[in-house]
Amino acid sequence: MNGDHGHDDNGEPTDSADWPVSLSGVTESVVTTLGPNDLWNAAPLGLFANGDGPITARTWGKTRTRGNFHRQGEAYVQFVDDPVVFADAALSIVEGEEPILEAANAWARVTVESLESGTDDGTDWERWALHPVDAEIRRERVPTIDRGFGAVIEATVAASRLGVSGYDDDDLRDRLEYYASVVDRAGSTREREALERVRDHSSW
Repeated sequence: MNGDHGHDDNGEPTDSADWPVSLSGVTESVVTTLGPNDLWNAAPLGLFANGDGPITARTWGKTRTRGNFHRQGEAYVQFVDDPVVFADAALSIVEGEEPILEAANAWARVTVESLESGTDDGTDWERWALHPVDAEIRRERVPTIDRGFGAVIEATVAASRLGVSGYDDDDLRDRLEYYASVVDRAGSTREREALERVRDHSSW
């Protein structure tokens, strides 16, 4: 797969493309969607691989991402490895004039299709199918296993659930302290900065 996927011989986008990376299980990404203010909003989005079916994702609550999915019908899914970028997108409002983040190692422009919706513990959710129509690999890196980065991701999930019905705040705070201890032992300077962003952006 390379940056030419999703373009015809004239360089114009086609109506289908391959994902720029192989997906399995649940892959964390950052998605940008165009809001009514003509700015691109960045937010985390978990991508679910479903065998031979399309990649799917869920939005929870009445978020900007969900509203922009309905208004625009498309988005840019981006694969980043900067923990600060991910923490900011997960727990604060990040908007910009361009759809592609500087930190993106690869991206895919996707159309979105609502599959079903419901309510879980008082929170509305909606499940979407994502169909790539253009994609690019911007940087190729040798993958490494980083416990600190994984702990930051888990901390953003726990922090985002504080105060949400259906979750126990004391349990979430215990998890956050554990993730903080992992970052303290195994994280890089950038991951420690990301954890401070989690503290700053949440009620932790």
